[in-house]
Amino acid sequence: MRRTSPYGSWSSPISAADAAAAGGGAQWLDVVDGEVWWAEARPAEGGRLALVRADGTEMLPPPWNARNRVHEYGGRPWLVVGRSLYFTHWDDQRVYVRDLDTGDVSPVTPEPPSPQGVRFADLRRGTGGEVWAVRETSTGPRPTDVRRDLVAFAYSEIRVLAASHHFLTAPQLSPDGRHAAWLGWEHPSMPWDATELCVAEVRLDGTFGPHRVLAGGDGVSICQVTWESPTTLLMMADPGGWWNLHRVTLEGTSTNLAPVAKELGGAMWKLGPRWFTPLGEGKHAVLDSGRLAVLDEGTGTVTDLAPELTEWAPALAAYDGGVAGIASGPDREHTVVRVDLTSGAVTSLAEGPELPPPAYLPTPEERVFTGPDGERIPAYLYPPANPEFTGPDGELPPYLVHVHGGPTGRSYPVLDLDFAYFTSRGIGVVAVNYGGSTGYGREYRERLREQWGVVDVRDCVAVAQALVAEGIADPARLAIRGGSAGGFTSAAAMTTDRTFAAGTIKYPILDLAGWTAEGGETHDFESRYLDGLVGPLPETVRRYRERSPLTHAGDLAGPVLFLQGLDDQICPPGQADRFVKSLRGKGIPYAYLTFEGEQHGFRRAETIIAALEAELSFYGQVFGFGTPGVPKLDLSR
Repeated sequence: MRRTSPYGSWSSPISAADAAAAGGGAQWLDVVDGEVWWAEARPAEGGRLALVRADGTEMLPPPWNARNRVHEYGGRPWLVVGRSLYFTHWDDQRVYVRDLDTGDVSPVTPEPPSPQGVRFADLRRGTGGEVWAVRETSTGPRPTDVRRDLVAFAYSEIRVLAASHHFLTAPQLSPDGRHAAWLGWEHPSMPWDATELCVAEVRLDGTFGPHRVLAGGDGVSICQVTWESPTTLLMMADPGGWWNLHRVTLEGTSTNLAPVAKELGGAMWKLGPRWFTPLGEGKHAVLDSGRLAVLDEGTGTVTDLAPELTEWAPALAAYDGGVAGIASGPDREHTVVRVDLTSGAVTSLAEGPELPPPAYLPTPEERVFTGPDGERIPAYLYPPANPEFTGPDGELPPYLVHVHGGPTGRSYPVLDLDFAYFTSRGIGVVAVNYGGSTGYGREYRERLREQWGVVDVRDCVAVAQALVAEGIADPARLAIRGGSAGGFTSAAAMTTDRTFAAGTIKYPILDLAGWTAEGGETHDFESRYLDGLVGPLPETVRRYRERSPLTHAGDLAGPVLFLQGLDDQICPPGQADRFVKSLRGKGIPYAYLTFEGEQHGFRRAETIIAALEAELSFYGQVFGFGTPGVPKLDLSR
């Protein structure tokens, strides 16, 4: 028999440590000599990125950490050539090679002149046993003082191949070794705005001839390219407003292999993702808004496969007559799986984290809400779920509106133990894919063009108010939470609207003018992102000031919790410091927790635990329910 207890105060078997243990997971999957390998984040090891094989063998033991900080978000960090494992190491950002027979590790690239001042990513096979990569070099004191070029290295010799654009993906060698192809783009465009597909001849001495542009340009984003034959490439591009798979020849003729109003690609936040992989006989594995599908050139169709897996990472690989990848669903966290192409049967290739009993896990409900102007707002609802408890008669649960990062990103209908930590205690969560989110075509993405801080806030408010109108959520106990761009939207909502009574703001952007190339408070990759999201400078400088949460810090609708990594190079702590300083003595309850050694997003188990427990205690104090077993968060005024 269920016990009656106030929402938010239910006891739960899901601890913050459980959520932290699930906060790692696989990345950068590939097939090596018929075996599946992947990188694996280890929160219990300080967030180290290990490298493992499907048979359980750890191919890159401690202390090696296969991460890099090119574009600060990183890129493909490992590659096997013969019996040599090349990888980027986080501590110094150098490339190392491990002999797979002896286990010996030695550096390939020289020590940089300044700590982490030279970085490498997107490792690819080159000519004659070389490895090709993107090299990023710090050239001055400002975050935007960066030069990038394409390089080749074998052992300790490095040579420059090309530098066609300010931003580049690593070159890929054609099957006959005669050409190299890569993607490039220039500010103010982001890679989901406009990219160019470049091809250059590879000369007999291994150098590149002049490059030419085969596809892309203004208004066209290409997020992945791979060689199909010596004279044709496959690219995921959106000239029709949707990322579709195209074949392009060396003469520049492009053919859409299956024209569909479906998003088969995604935003290239990191260098080296794979949204598609060829399967042979005119078929290709693709991701249809994050779900696995098979594209058939002969019929021009895209057919879903393994529908129970509702999110796949862009790391697909053909394997053993099927597709291997990293997937999750409403009832499972991310894990490495193989899907049979004929039957659709799913086989796990790695053990996922041990999950709590299913009755304590929320089942995401796919919803579409209506905005004030009739626009559709997709979202996923995670209601409270606990078989031991029910709320008092007449009481509605508090709800958290979760805002994804990016803002060119999205949420998926999958199990999330962070969410379950709250829902199993009687707090509902709704994840909103506000205007600007990926997965719904370029037109939906561009709803946010020059409207960041307006459309995203309005959509989140509309969803919260709809839940209240439906009698699902308590109107007096609504909170908003998010990190990075989601932290900006959360802060903007808390300072410009009165719908939310509390906000959790993680590693946020708070001063838009500061978060630009001129302001000097962000990294090079995103230093012109706001040209599209807010407007070009200096023409729209007033807009930057008016939409900055820091400008309206005194207008907070309620208490706020700030969570910030002190080593964050994307959203440095300076902005949160200034916001919090402005709150002192104003009578507004707030808390500010900072974490040494954390970058953008939390990777260490102890940080994830502390952050979740602080967030629960924060809601308990603001919304008036007990949080037994959780340290009390000190709120300042």
